[in-house]
Amino acid sequence: MDLECAEFVDNPESRCPVVLVLDTSESMQGHPISELNAGLAAFKYYVEEDPLAALRVELAVITFGGEAKLIQDFKTIDQFTAPELKAEGNSPLGGALTLSLFLLENRKKVYKRQGISYYRPWLFLITDGAPTDGMTWYESAQAAQLADKEGKLSLYTIAVKGADMRILTQIAPPYRPPFLLKDLKFQELFQWLSASIRCVSMTASPEHHMLALPAINNWAEPPS
Repeated sequence: MDLECAEFVDNPESRCPVVLVLDTSESMQGHPISELNAGLAAFKYYVEEDPLAALRVELAVITFGGEAKLIQDFKTIDQFTAPELKAEGNSPLGGALTLSLFLLENRKKVYKRQGISYYRPWLFLITDGAPTDGMTWYESAQAAQLADKEGKLSLYTIAVKGADMRILTQIAPPYRPPFLLKDLKFQELFQWLSASIRCVSMTASPEHHMLALPAINNWAEPPS
């Protein structure tokens, strides 16, 4: 039995894939990266409070700090260990966004090969700056927006203080503009994300995912 097949034999539950695309550039040094790490660790804890969600929610982590890289491939939350992120380098956001779309498409192919149903994937981008890899972000942003519009994923963009809102507004779907993070409230953000994902993953069928999500006002505000 190959490893791909084995993980679904052991856990045949429907999957709710989430990709975190995290800015770990040098501008995140100090308190911001510490709070981001704390929030990521808290996310695992919050999701695991529900045993079924722990089996259904799959998390992958992509960072962009000096280079865009996959630091954690898809794992269900019960198998996930939060990495210790470090801040360094520039912000190749475009490359990270491209990588995230490629990763999601490959994961959906795995589900289909193994006969595993899945909920609409979530793509969650967090940044405090602007892309440093030219216009690479533009084509990927257009592809992500189209996928969101067609119901193939849900794209969320989170702006930490210092983020280029002009570019983030172009990346985000027009009907879901970037959210501004208040005072580095990463733990509150990840608590909201976990509650939202748990709500989605608890629905009877992956086809029924349009639910009212928790309020965001304790961690963010829409841009003015």
